[in-house]
Amino acid sequence: MRGSRTAARRRRHFRVRKRVHGTSAAPRLAVFRSNRYIYAQVIDDDSGRTLAAASSQEKTMRAKTLTVETAAEVGKLVASRAKDAGVGRVVFDRGGNAYHGRVKAVADSVREEGLEF
Repeated sequence: MRGSRTAARRRRHFRVRKRVHGTSAAPRLAVFRSNRYIYAQVIDDDSGRTLAAASSQEKTMRAKTLTVETAAEVGKLVASRAKDAGVGRVVFDRGGNAYHGRVKAVADSVREEGLEF
């Protein structure tokens, strides 16, 4: 065995990050999923700035358990904040997680709110 599940996810994430790079024209939508929470950030890698962020730890969602519905709410929130920051197009960074379940729910709700990727 080559290590823990966390180490395997980290290796996958490094593989993804070799190709996915956020610019000012199309910043990176990075998603991190833990067992209890989910986080999403819109990042301009050229300048090293976070343009918008949302998580399930915010006061309005803190009491909810992490489900696909909660992840979709986080996606809608980060998409609206990104649009307020002037972002219309992003590249998706799944963070080494499978594009399934809660990570997919974030991506789908971001698309529904009008961000392209």
